[in-house]
Amino acid sequence: MKAIYLSAIHQPIQYIDLPKPVAGPGQVLVHLKAAALNHRDLFIQQGLYPSIKLPVILGSDGAGIVDTVGEGVDVSWLGQEVVINCAMNWGDDPNFYGPDFQILGMPANGTFAEYVAVDAEYIFPKPGHLSFEQAAALPLAGLTAWRALMTRAGLHKKASSQPEKVLITGIGGGVALLALQFALGAGAEVWVTSGSSQKLELAKALGAAGGVNYREPDWAKTLMSQTQSRSARGYFDVIIDSAGGPGFARLIDVAAPGGRIVFYGGTTGLITDVVPAKVFFKQLNIAGTTMGTELEFSDMLSFVTAKQLVPVIDEIFPLVDAEQAMRRMNDGKQFGKLVLRIDE
Repeated sequence: MKAIYLSAIHQPIQYIDLPKPVAGPGQVLVHLKAAALNHRDLFIQQGLYPSIKLPVILGSDGAGIVDTVGEGVDVSWLGQEVVINCAMNWGDDPNFYGPDFQILGMPANGTFAEYVAVDAEYIFPKPGHLSFEQAAALPLAGLTAWRALMTRAGLHKKASSQPEKVLITGIGGGVALLALQFALGAGAEVWVTSGSSQKLELAKALGAAGGVNYREPDWAKTLMSQTQSRSARGYFDVIIDSAGGPGFARLIDVAAPGGRIVFYGGTTGLITDVVPAKVFFKQLNIAGTTMGTELEFSDMLSFVTAKQLVPVIDEIFPLVDAEQAMRRMNDGKQFGKLVLRIDE
């Protein structure tokens, strides 16, 4: 089969022929139709991910058709269109993953290939309203966004029946965009930040109430003036962040009393200049998160189907051009997911 192979860090990925895997006991072999990139793939290539084990076929996200089933697997899966949950072996505690937790695509071979063998418990019926490319854009980013917004932040309607006000930073990436779509689907009022005015306008076209450019020195004051001009309640009940860094202190300033701040990344570095009194007098809840449980993945797919949500795709590349797709991700100019079309 054709596959995208990384043999060593700081090296270009290779488009090569490799042996087709076989479905072992309890497994299925999925004939992949599409796979999506994540920053995880780029970080592995750059040597910036923990516990890297190479060589490997990259790729965590994928959707395709079940080709064969291994011993003990229900044969009704044969020929079914499926999407793969790439968060494997979470463990028994829903609050934190166990020692055997892995993400597909390193150390186990991933989805940037024509075929992948995975345990049957990690395949789910593909939402019928989505193409293979759209479905492939869901797993890692969708699960991360769902756990951050619904589990860790506990998005809900307030007692007054007013929608909760949500702020999502760094709009344009896959997790942030899916968090935007999930929050809107749940009836929230959503605001965003970005370093790109174009991305702010695109987010508004998706339903965001408004947003600010975080490159402006007083972006937090600008944001508050915009939200307060829209309603008397200007502060944010829920904030979903991927940046961390010095700007995190401003998130505390714009959080509502009793608000929840959840972050899943630290792209701008260490969190600094936080005034403890602002946190405890506001009774804020600050939480970190990554990925999620099998139940959360199932709930996320059910929500996507019920609301007929469609992930935003920036660009689709043929598998052979995976390195080009990696370079676009590295440039950070995308709005939505970068997807590989594997089988025509």
